[in-house]
Amino acid sequence: MASIFARALGEDFHRLHPMLQKRFNVDTEAGYACVGRGVFSEVRRGAWWTVPFLRLGAYRNILFPDQGTNIPFSIENYPYIDGFGRPTVTFVRTLELSPVKQRRFDATMIYSAERRGIIDYLGTHQHLATDLILEVLPDNSLHLRSTGQRFYEGFLGFTFPSALTGTADLYEAFDDARGVFTIQMQVRNPILGFLFGYRGEFKCTFPDMPAEGAPQRLRPVREECRQ
Repeated sequence: MASIFARALGEDFHRLHPMLQKRFNVDTEAGYACVGRGVFSEVRRGAWWTVPFLRLGAYRNILFPDQGTNIPFSIENYPYIDGFGRPTVTFVRTLELSPVKQRRFDATMIYSAERRGIIDYLGTHQHLATDLILEVLPDNSLHLRSTGQRFYEGFLGFTFPSALTGTADLYEAFDDARGVFTIQMQVRNPILGFLFGYRGEFKCTFPDMPAEGAPQRLRPVREECRQ
């Protein structure tokens, strides 16, 4: 079976830069993971009134209020089959803000035939689910845009009004001259404006999958079946 990104992009997947194809072809059947390590040249947040929103997100490894320059980070993409039998890929980014302080973005992604695209579950407990719109750009890079955020907890489930959501735009490319992946992302709210963003570069290794699948430390504490 094709990876979740190959399924979502269809024939356009083959228009991606070959290194991006390898990076986004991570799947249990492919038998390898993708681990990137690099530096964010800049991590920034919006104006002071966005800080409470970002602090709230930090409790579930979704957003955080910290900012800075030249911050080392890692991004770990491991495939596994979740508790509902769905092929899943981790997207866990860990920032080394200081020798004693880390921040994490936790996300797990699946392909939904029902919604005809990728669903991105955000945070440690998959409380937030958002649809991803994928686009291969003319320079063979990848643009991901989030849309339609939903909240799930217990019997509760609802779609957020657009005024209460943060829409993320993420761009990934490969620089042939320097042999590095480049990444930039920003999150905006229709009322508050710019909330959070970063830009940087990294190199990847593609380790064989461990027998137990994705490491437990990268998996969500709670899994959500609703899409």
